[in-house]
Amino acid sequence: MSDTNGVSPPPAQEHPEQAEQHEPELPGPGAFLKSVVGQEVVVRLNSGVDYRGVLSCLDGYMNIALEQTEEYVNGTKTNEYGDAFVRGNNVLYISKVN
Repeated sequence: MSDTNGVSPPPAQEHPEQAEQHEPELPGPGAFLKSVVGQEVVVRLNSGVDYRGVLSCLDGYMNIALEQTEEYVNGTKTNEYGDAFVRGNNVLYISKVN
């Protein structure tokens, strides 16, 4: 088949059916965070303050809701909050408590 100027369109590319090969998924931060919801964690803030509690939920911005929350400054327990919300831009890391 050719158009009015005598040039034929390129042949249609055939895609041979191949079994898609995926590399095995390595556990990443998303998998870790999903695995620790409902468990006790330590949340370290950029300021060095630690919050220890049960991870209730979190979102894509790393906003975190904790239950049974305790605050630690320089390793010393300074306060208990029950429920707490930590804004994600303050979070340095989250660690599971063993």
